[in-house]
Amino acid sequence: MARNGIVEDEENNFTHNRVLPVASTPTPGQIKEESDAKVFLSTKVLGLEELLSLEVWRASLAELLGTAVLVFALDTIVISTLQTETKTPNLVMSILIAFVVAVLLLATYPISGGHINPIVTFAALLTGLISISKAAIYILAQCVGGILGSLALKAVVNSAIERTYSLAGCTVTIVVPGTDGPTVIGMGNSQALWLEIICSFVFLFASVWMAFDRRQAKAVGRVIICIILGVVLGLLVFISTTVTATKGYGGAGLNPARCFGPAVVRGGHLWNGHWIFWIGPTIGCVAFALYVKMIPREHIHSY
Repeated sequence: MARNGIVEDEENNFTHNRVLPVASTPTPGQIKEESDAKVFLSTKVLGLEELLSLEVWRASLAELLGTAVLVFALDTIVISTLQTETKTPNLVMSILIAFVVAVLLLATYPISGGHINPIVTFAALLTGLISISKAAIYILAQCVGGILGSLALKAVVNSAIERTYSLAGCTVTIVVPGTDGPTVIGMGNSQALWLEIICSFVFLFASVWMAFDRRQAKAVGRVIICIILGVVLGLLVFISTTVTATKGYGGAGLNPARCFGPAVVRGGHLWNGHWIFWIGPTIGCVAFALYVKMIPREHIHSY
């Protein structure tokens, strides 16, 4: 029987009352659980302490420089293969891209984990491998790196090449002269979005997951994994620029930072449909994270 928040001990009702905590009073165990939950949220999920971590900011510098070199190298490859008018420019471009990506991953992996791509960073966040703070720092560094890489490319090419190839930026449509005036050619937004989603998911599923899985990473080896990442990315570039290619469409971006850099530096039509190169990979990352969550816990070796 309870009166005024005090619960009486029925067995000792005639001798003395034993005061027990009411339902709304948290027990020491509950307080500890709530405290642990707050600590988990601030450290594991948010990672607020990493905002002031010198180690994380040093790692982000590697991401910045790695992305800058990546954007400069890839855009240079795209322009040179198209300008030289080789018979199979897409094949040559894909092979060179695979090689460059593998080398840069090997260079940045020991320092930052070798992301140099917002897709990889966002996927690592969604699968619980890194915190929100670290992901934000990395993606910011990658975007700045993309801008610096595009500025470096602009500094070494003449204005005619810059206008003709738009610094090898990501395009969905372009405007060309026509018999009845300027004509827009390229790919529809919905088709380009689907291509970006599918290619992003395949990239994560077929290669990046090996790097995320510690058991596979240890068994296969860092060098082989970086080579596989480069090869898969090169194949996806080849597919998106040949099988599904349309004049005016530059192929799947597969790296929002690489698309962001030329758009900021060059501007103009590069902003048309630019959202596709962010939304598409984002959806692809979410689909990949859902796939990972559906895998039985005993088969996951990355946590």
